Amino acid sequence: MSILFRGGRVFTPEGVVAGSVLVRDGVIAAVGAEGDPAPRAGETVDLDGGLLVPGFTDAHIHPIQAGLERAKCDLSDNYGLDAYREKIADYAAKNLDKEWIDGGGWDMSAFSGGLPHREQIDFLDRPAYLIQRDHHAAWVNTRALERAGITRDTPDPADGRIERDAGGTPTGVLHEGAMDLVGLLTPRPTAQDLQDALADAQRHLFSLGITGWQDAIVGSYAGSVDQLPAYLAAARSGTLRARVVGALWWDRTRGLEQVEELVARRAEAEGLDRFRATSVKIMQDGITENFTAATLEPYCLCGGTGLSYVDPALLRECVAELDRLGFQVHVHAIGERAVREALDAFEGTDPANRHHIAHLQIIEPSDVPRFAALGVTANLQPLWATHHAQMDELTLPYLGEPRSSWQYPFADLVATGARLCAGSDWPVSDADPLQGMHVAVNRTEPGGSLHAGYPTAQTPFLPGQRMDLATAMSAYTAGSAWINRSPAGVIEPGRPADLVVLDRDPFALPPGEIWTTRVRMTFVDGEPVHES
Repeated sequence: MSILFRGGRVFTPEGVVAGSVLVRDGVIAAVGAEGDPAPRAGETVDLDGGLLVPGFTDAHIHPIQAGLERAKCDLSDNYGLDAYREKIADYAAKNLDKEWIDGGGWDMSAFSGGLPHREQIDFLDRPAYLIQRDHHAAWVNTRALERAGITRDTPDPADGRIERDAGGTPTGVLHEGAMDLVGLLTPRPTAQDLQDALADAQRHLFSLGITGWQDAIVGSYAGSVDQLPAYLAAARSGTLRARVVGALWWDRTRGLEQVEELVARRAEAEGLDRFRATSVKIMQDGITENFTAATLEPYCLCGGTGLSYVDPALLRECVAELDRLGFQVHVHAIGERAVREALDAFEGTDPANRHHIAHLQIIEPSDVPRFAALGVTANLQPLWATHHAQMDELTLPYLGEPRSSWQYPFADLVATGARLCAGSDWPVSDADPLQGMHVAVNRTEPGGSLHAGYPTAQTPFLPGQRMDLATAMSAYTAGSAWINRSPAGVIEPGRPADLVVLDRDPFALPPGEIWTTRVRMTFVDGEPVHES
């Protein structure tokens, strides 16, 4: 089968060019000037003035978790206590057979001090377990605390915190590792639930032009269920069409003894066409808003310097051993101390293993050049780099200066030669790469987003750290495909025809309108997998 794409422009390694693209048997056969190559195609796709781009690859995402949450009490499209309570009550009324009310998607900034309270959902006749939008805390009601036996005398786990009032009584928020105290009591999804969640997530991601991704937690974390069997089944059955790498979860309560198990898990996916388990995910710290991100100096107002979940000396040993065995290491690092600890651990490792650090909210300036020097890729989640309620009302007051000005230093990473990839962390934030590109270029909230109307949402956040659109789009295409060792991600002859037709050319738009771009069609191996 052949397809000729023509009538618009094409995003190529040489830049955006007017031209056409010929696909034969699922592979890009030729890229030429408008009118070339000769139209021997069996089908012609009229770009209609839009832009043809490589399929996007999301370098840090949680699709199965997102699919599960979309099927539960999903608060992600709501904002504010009243809206949350209404959605929760409606879900409870429609699901009388459910023993638990579980789901998530609530935003810290909707609550004073970023903290909801158990009494706000004590109207429910069942225990409730609702995960925070960024998955670093859970909101539970009194029934759930009682079910778990959590009282004022329950100690905090080593890697988490039970939020308490002045008298020591649990308030209904469980941070980090404390989430498991209740989360592990909630109903476990079945194998079919996981398969359905993956299928739903894949459909959604195809609609956004995402044809590949790296699942950043393939394992069990915060009450989740291991997702490796779901990926293996989907890859073997052919229902997984996207190109996927699973980042196997590093259990931070254990050490090097788990490496042998990771090697065995990697081997389970060997020989599969669409899925490989060649990366290992290490979560080195938490987040700034609950003071678990690892910082070099104490937080303002509350003190403390956060948590390093893996002792830095052990981290270096673990990374060295994983590197020796040919694993890629994928580190979560939010605070500047966690970023430094990760970079220190990557000293002396093999750049060919394509290690990367995700999130990178705060980087101490002297550490920025180390990414290029060590061959470590900066894995960016651009959507977070704006003025929004959580940033202005929680993050900035807790960080203070100069640390606040070290956030999301995209331009500095580019200037020092760092290799970039990009992702969304969905369901933590919107999976749409075009919205992420809008923020990377403008450092403002995209129009139509949940926080677009916030008073300072259209005031650029640290505007000196903007990047140009071509760099941002390359991070979401060639950069993230490179991280996954995917043959896609670039429009040039010989590459798989994982392609996306955009309804307009964002390079021809004013920068403030990039967010208006939508996906018309998505192709994998030259076959349509989405058409709007």
